[in-house]
Amino acid sequence: MSKLILTHEVSGLGAPGDVVDVKNGYGRNYLIPQGFAVAWTRGGEKQIEQIKAARAAREHATLEDAQALKAALESTKVKLVVKAGQGGRLFGSVKTTDVADAVAEAGLGTIDKRKIELNPIKLTGEHEATIRLRDELSATITLQVVAAK
Repeated sequence: MSKLILTHEVSGLGAPGDVVDVKNGYGRNYLIPQGFAVAWTRGGEKQIEQIKAARAAREHATLEDAQALKAALESTKVKLVVKAGQGGRLFGSVKTTDVADAVAEAGLGTIDKRKIELNPIKLTGEHEATIRLRDELSATITLQVVAAK
């Protein structure tokens, strides 16, 4: 097991600034090369405060703001126009960047693509995605995936 400091949010593992124990191969072959984590050292502990301060600045200012955004996101269906073939089958799939762009186009504000969790979307129709607004608060949005004409 190796100790790492997360620099980005990793679903199921932790948030930026968290110190985590992971298996050596997972840290060495995935987290560190992708830039999601750095090796834990005594000097690295100073980085934790900087990472947490930057994270706090990116989060929605207050819980009330986040709850208001959650209400707005959950009450609106976000339309996503994609290229599709016969039978509504997509060419490729919907990515988190596509969802973030669609939310911004709907006038609901900017969302960090790393805060969006979605299952693979390969067909047109209605689908759901989860957006983590804060550590303790998530919003579930409805995506209307329609074929481009």
